Amino acid sequence: MSVSTGHRWAGWCVPGGAGAWAVLVLLGLGVLSGCERGGSEAQQPQEQAPVVLGPEDAVRVEPRELRNGPVLSGTLQARRAATMRAEVQGAVLEMVVEQGQQVKKGELLARIEDTSLRDQLIAARTSVRVARNALEVARAEEERNRELADAGVITQRDLERAVLARYQAQAQLSEAEARLALARQQVGRTRILAPFDGVVSERHASAGDIVQPGTALYTVVDPTSMRLEASVPASQLNMLKPGVEVDFNVGGYGDRFFEGRIERINPTVDPGTGQVRLYVTLPNTEQALLTGLFAEGRVAALRREVPAVPVSAVDMRAEPPTVLRARDGRVERVPVTLGMTDEISRLVELRSGVQAGDVLLRGSARDLAEGTPVEVRLPERPEEPGPGVGGGGTPPQQPTPR
Repeated sequence: MSVSTGHRWAGWCVPGGAGAWAVLVLLGLGVLSGCERGGSEAQQPQEQAPVVLGPEDAVRVEPRELRNGPVLSGTLQARRAATMRAEVQGAVLEMVVEQGQQVKKGELLARIEDTSLRDQLIAARTSVRVARNALEVARAEEERNRELADAGVITQRDLERAVLARYQAQAQLSEAEARLALARQQVGRTRILAPFDGVVSERHASAGDIVQPGTALYTVVDPTSMRLEASVPASQLNMLKPGVEVDFNVGGYGDRFFEGRIERINPTVDPGTGQVRLYVTLPNTEQALLTGLFAEGRVAALRREVPAVPVSAVDMRAEPPTVLRARDGRVERVPVTLGMTDEISRLVELRSGVQAGDVLLRGSARDLAEGTPVEVRLPERPEEPGPGVGGGGTPPQQPTPR
């Protein structure tokens, strides 16, 4: 029986001593080859995934209407308001309407006790009747005395006394009629009526209260028109005149804007502040505005349609100011020249450095480094359909922030 001392490996047959070394050499070469391949693959850089940006992170440079002028601020007030007060003394019998209730002109708001006033009215009517009868008697007496005087039966002095009595009776009638008219007015003043169409904003009394002349009962406002009183420096008067439009942002309404107009300008300047008072009216037909709200506005003395973006897209700290632009799928920093700024809509004109249609980064996206790959997804602009800016998506028209 023969024993073979050779080794067979991968189809190779080698003698026993050399076989072990051959196996070790081949295994070592394989390990080295694998390490070289792994090292070369690890050294190859991987492509960075693009940062996806939406409408909250990017904005397109577009022509927008910018407005500039003196800034106004103040509290809205009803252009027409009235505080209804008691004109007679007495107890409040009834408070007919409540706060927030709409009323029509002449509608009953409240009633005050009128018993004593009606007694005075009855007495005044009686006085008028007595005075009227006395006047008729005096006239008849004057006529008889005139006939007797013409006949020579009585003297001229007697006639003059009759004429004087008639004058006195006529004066007494006039006085009685005046007292009657006053009594009627007093009775009518116990009924508090709405002075115009409006809304009851305040109720100052309750049924059973004893009121004096001048006691406030109701406040009625006309909500269809608001007024703002504000002051501006006298140096800006050349930009102001009645009828000029004023844009307002009102607290509690977010980015919604309201339009008003300068109604009048105070003819005097405050010597202490150097400011002049303006009165601006704001139509409120939808009754969306409420009295007491804080309003901040701007007189639209200058209007221009220019390429503009929100102020948040511009780095004002740099000199000159810069913006981050997404172009060819990468972020680049571009110096720009600024122009007119709209303080109310927070838009700024870009005079140079970028063109209409360029996409700029804003908000947290401004922290991206230059060269960062980005994919901007803006809503599609109907006039320019096409692929997304900077590597994907469909670019939409960015709505003008107002």
